[in-house]
Amino acid sequence: MSANVEQSNKGLDLVKWVIAIALLAGAVVANNMFDQESVLIRAIGVVAAVVVAGFFAATTEKGRTFIGFSKESNKEIRKVIWPSRQEATQTTLIIFAATAVIAIILYFLDMFLRWAVALLTGIGF
Repeated sequence: MSANVEQSNKGLDLVKWVIAIALLAGAVVANNMFDQESVLIRAIGVVAAVVVAGFFAATTEKGRTFIGFSKESNKEIRKVIWPSRQEATQTTLIIFAATAVIAIILYFLDMFLRWAVALLTGIGF
């Protein structure tokens, strides 16, 4: 009995995904076909189609899983202790300084290696 219900849900989910994709494709086609119409009217039509397609997609098993994941992610983001503006600025300046120092070191290393290769091979640069 459970397998029949699960199979039925998969079939219904497939139909919902087909409807959602068809709505999105229809919005793209309609937007291109009615390019002489007002941009506002076309934008409202596209937004409406995206909302309806999103509704159909959200009622599928994968859609419900995605919505649950989004809610859990939102809870986790609220738990994060974000750095203050001063901490972010200081960290950014430290990274810039470290990058500059490494760049200078690599520049001089490259110049030394060029000089060494030119000295060993007799080819000037």
